[in-house]
Formats: sequence, structure tokens, C-alpha cells
Amino acid sequence: MKSKNIPEDIKKKSMEEAQGEVLEIIKNLENSETNLEKSINQYNRLLQLNNHVQEQFKKKTSQIKTMKLDKKDKILSKDKK
Repeated sequence: MKSKNIPEDIKKKSMEEAQGEVLEIIKNLENSETNLEKSINQYNRLLQLNNHVQEQFKKKTSQIKTMKLDKKDKILSKDKK
């Protein structure tokens, strides 16, 4: 799923906020009293949240890869590509 398919309210969430909502949705989906239509909607939101978290993780990983550290592991600079 491309980021353009991720709703704006999800794009504004931090990784931690998105992961918290994912856990809440999982709890709701495990509830056998949830109707099918609601479960489908929650599952689709879960996928969107997951994709958002993956995109944020990739960005953070990329930022970390560009950092240069000194001998004491302090950040000296970030490469600008």
C-alpha cells in the first residue's frame, strides 16, 4: 500500500501512536462479539497503520545510516545525499 492510500489522520501519528492503535484494533478483532462489517473496517485500518509504521521505520533507518559518529559514538554529522 502506497503512502497516498494512507489517510491523513494516520500519517500524522507517531510510530508509537500508530502501534498503540494497532494493539487496540487487535483487541477489538479478538472480541467474538464484533460484527463482520466492523471487523473488516478495523482490519483495513490495521493494514493502513501497519504500512504507516513501516514507512516511518524506513525513514528512521535511512536517517541512522547517514549519521557519522566519533570514537565516543557521538554524532558528528549527517551525510546529505
